[in-house]
Amino acid sequence: MAITSLTFLIFVAAVVVAFHLGSSARYRQWVFATANAVFIASQVSTAPALAPLLIFVVLGYPAVHWLRRGPGWGLVLCLVLTIAAFVVLKRYAFLDGLLELPFSYLSMGLSYVLFRLIHLMVDAQSGELSAAISPLRYFNYNCNFLCFVSGPIQRYPDFAATDSQAVVLNEAGVFAAFARVVRGFLKVAVISAGLNYVFGQLSPPLLAAEALPGVRFVATFGAAAVLYTLYLYFNFSGYMDIVIGIGSLLGQNLPENFRQPFAARNFLDFWTRWHITLSEWFKTYLFNPLLKALAGRFHSPGVMPWLAVLAFFLTFLVMGLWHGTTAVFVAYGLLLGGGAAANKLWQLAMTRRLGKGGYRALAEQPIYRSLCRGATFAYFALALVCLWVDLAQLGGLLRALGAAGIAASFVVIALAGALVLPALDYVTATLRRAGVGLALKAASPAGFVSRNVALAAQVLLILMASSFFHKAPEFVYRAF
Repeated sequence: MAITSLTFLIFVAAVVVAFHLGSSARYRQWVFATANAVFIASQVSTAPALAPLLIFVVLGYPAVHWLRRGPGWGLVLCLVLTIAAFVVLKRYAFLDGLLELPFSYLSMGLSYVLFRLIHLMVDAQSGELSAAISPLRYFNYNCNFLCFVSGPIQRYPDFAATDSQAVVLNEAGVFAAFARVVRGFLKVAVISAGLNYVFGQLSPPLLAAEALPGVRFVATFGAAAVLYTLYLYFNFSGYMDIVIGIGSLLGQNLPENFRQPFAARNFLDFWTRWHITLSEWFKTYLFNPLLKALAGRFHSPGVMPWLAVLAFFLTFLVMGLWHGTTAVFVAYGLLLGGGAAANKLWQLAMTRRLGKGGYRALAEQPIYRSLCRGATFAYFALALVCLWVDLAQLGGLLRALGAAGIAASFVVIALAGALVLPALDYVTATLRRAGVGLALKAASPAGFVSRNVALAAQVLLILMASSFFHKAPEFVYRAF
């Protein structure tokens, strides 16, 4: 079942009711496990299609259990086997069909299960897991239907803390959860659907390499890149609003995955605001160990900043490769890694030239800050082109644009972002203040009516948009 479907909403309503019919933690864990099993089973038409995913999850359990008392080399062995199995099951293009299973199966969710398994294995071996995990809790954590499709990537201790606590619903909590779910559907079914519709009108001529005049081609390309970036943001953040809102009704305190990403002043800051749980996972399980290993080989303090540049590049390269199985995602990884490394090099150069205080003062200058925000948005928008083209189409776009066209697209998007993004900050702040004022007045009869009218208007808008677009667009990140 699709998360934007009426079937899913009915399913969620049934799960919430069943969940709150009993108060014992054990009962609720079994309800949650049943919901997870039903949701995953609904993604396939035949039972064998579930087998590879289930085997992947099941074999992880004895590995985690063994690593709590196992030797240090056991972690390396388990990680190698787990990642190798993942690469085979995801059908990475470089394998060219080697070891491919001779039947279709469910691969959705594998990437996020991989993150959770690696997290459990590493923490089990390091002693971070204070107690053994029961099979039921292990299944619920790895196959949580709220996080199965596109995250967020929740750490096990955070999941375990909410999995066993008492859950009591009140009017304010239920309304807040419902309002967040509605806001998520508004983002997905109205805003992202509209952006995707316009993007769908602009991109075909670009990908078909139709004979557009040079300036028009560059303008169309820039507009398509911006529209796709906004579409991806509203699509993905809308999904997060939906699952976080539903999670609060089931006692699941899921982590936030977005924090005003387009307010970022540089590329590294951007990744502390966009897909936050992914960035934190890579920081914990790749960047920090990699930097520590490099520092162990090079003991000079002066070389540490340059080691950080290399660690940033490699971490973001792997992050880009994780997003897809085809060759174009190598380009995406190189763009992410290059952007992160260039950002760090720029910080080092400016600090060396201006000093830490001087660089901080420059960074707080409104014009410089706005230009940096625009440049960050432009670079990310151009890098995201790899998500809507294949390698041949990317090559065709680059040849059609040329160096001058690429540079012009970047400059125009960056300058537009420098002007528009601060204005959007003002609008967002105004709407937020209005929302806070409405919440404060909610206790009064007028406030109660106003908040419900606002919510009803959003629901009506979603229904109207759904009838126009026929269905909400798929969640982009379900493919990763």
